[in-house]
Amino acid sequence: MHRARITITDASATPVNGRRILARVLPYLWPAGQTWVKVRVIAALVFLVLAKVITVATPLFYKWAVDSLSGVVSGPAAMMALGAVGLTVAYGMARLMNVAFQQLRDAVFTRVGQRSLRLIAGQAFAHMHQLSLRYHITRKTGGLSRIMERGIKGVDFLLRMFVFSLGPLVLELVLVCGTLLFLFDIWFMLVVLATIVAYAIYTLLATEWRVKIRRRMNEQDNDANQKAIDSLLNFETVKYFDAERREVGRYDAAMEKYEDAAVKTGVSLAALNFGQSLIITVGLTVVMVLAAMGVQNGTMTVGDFVMVNAYMIQVTQPLNFLGTIYREIRQALVDMGQLFDLMGESAEVEDKPNAPDLIVTAGEIRFEDVRFHYSPEREILKGVSFTVPAGQTLALVGATGSGKSTIGRLLFRFYDVTGGRITIDGHDIRDVTQASVHRAIGVVPQDTVLFNDTIGYNIGYGRANATQAQIEDAARAAQIHDFIASLPDGYQTQVGERGLKLSGGEKQRVGIARTLLKDAPLLLLDEATSALDTRTELGIQDVLQHAGANRTTISIAHRLSTIADADQIIVLDQGQVIEQGSHADLLARGGRYAQLWSHQQAIAPV
Repeated sequence: MHRARITITDASATPVNGRRILARVLPYLWPAGQTWVKVRVIAALVFLVLAKVITVATPLFYKWAVDSLSGVVSGPAAMMALGAVGLTVAYGMARLMNVAFQQLRDAVFTRVGQRSLRLIAGQAFAHMHQLSLRYHITRKTGGLSRIMERGIKGVDFLLRMFVFSLGPLVLELVLVCGTLLFLFDIWFMLVVLATIVAYAIYTLLATEWRVKIRRRMNEQDNDANQKAIDSLLNFETVKYFDAERREVGRYDAAMEKYEDAAVKTGVSLAALNFGQSLIITVGLTVVMVLAAMGVQNGTMTVGDFVMVNAYMIQVTQPLNFLGTIYREIRQALVDMGQLFDLMGESAEVEDKPNAPDLIVTAGEIRFEDVRFHYSPEREILKGVSFTVPAGQTLALVGATGSGKSTIGRLLFRFYDVTGGRITIDGHDIRDVTQASVHRAIGVVPQDTVLFNDTIGYNIGYGRANATQAQIEDAARAAQIHDFIASLPDGYQTQVGERGLKLSGGEKQRVGIARTLLKDAPLLLLDEATSALDTRTELGIQDVLQHAGANRTTISIAHRLSTIADADQIIVLDQGQVIEQGSHADLLARGGRYAQLWSHQQAIAPV
């Protein structure tokens, strides 16, 4: 529990623009056109003010009751007429009303706060899906999830602190100071103000000192968390290499560094808390001495002394909490800043303004002198050109790193070309919406990744609102229905994290089934049968050939036997087309393709 709390109190060396962050949050609390939200906010503020007015008035009933017991008349006649018992009851009622208004404030504002969190979380999640594949490849998923998690927690904390703690605290301090100035000597108010100012300055300076320590602690927390997630996601690999002790050692080393940073954080926190307590205690003592002197010289009553003590308790208790509020608000601003920075990341691939949807009429695909690089120092594709006539199949073969998968990613528009253009039915895919391009292409990847849900859900993911009958038809087409039906839970069988409970071939067939269910006019097969045994592969090839009928298909293959029937085959080498033609033509040429074919036939299982 202690570790979880520390994780929240992160810090960063990056300067935080609090105004910018608050400006991003305020529209969620005061949205245009949402009258009901504004009414709730106003009502919450009204209840807040009423609660604090009653809080400040409550010690007056305490004072009048004490003076009444002492035989001193110190309040309005109507109040003193109630007597000590009546004033004590009024004191109790005032405390109850204070709690009632606070709870009403919380109840009214809760809907506003939770709505704001849902909207921010939804927008952040949607934006993460809009970012480019390059961004997600270069960033750690665990780190992104932490940024989003902490940012949402930061928004939640900030809303609660401003509405439920900091705002009421500031209002209460103003009312208490005003009351002390009105009822007593100005020195009472000056001492309270001096205590507050000294406390705030000390807290600010001490917290800034602790920033670097907390940042280091949080970095180690992130590192340990990432190592744990990475290790668990690669559970099978860890087992393959008998590396459990190695993984535990790496995790423990990260946690040891976190431990050292956490200890330093705890020590610095103790120093901060002691200094805060010292300032508050000195302020409380000075005010009480002034009140005691007033009682002795007859300018104040015993009730006044009790009331001043009550006010100081009301002030000092929130001030103790103020240190925590400041530290947490500072960290919440850092976390929110990271979240809003993430939401401000520009998508590498964006639609042009008012871009139309792609309408696939025939399905012709053309690559015209396409060039592409992930980094300028290393060009992947170097002027690749080819045409896939509508309804035909093009196969891409070549050594690892020749650019085969890159062509598939460019066609799907995970990236934009750096030279040349790609067209579908004559339309440059950069001129149409990404969503329409994605809808037009069905993809069966080499490594099928499944959601941690049921088999039925994963197949049904291929088409929104697919019926059970459609899901089962797709499973039959992918030759996996009988296997699913043999399972105790059938289509409700959980597949585990990334499909861990299924074999490679079973996962691949689930991926094929959901792509068949999508029923897109264009088909991209990225070594779609690589995880299947020879017998299953032959059956799936028939399925894929049937699925590719009347569809334009690009098939990326390693095993040449799977693409021998393609209408045309392109051989890639270091990002360039070195051979192109049908299977028979390429064999007759005796070039690179023929060499690859002969090699694979020689090592093929008998």
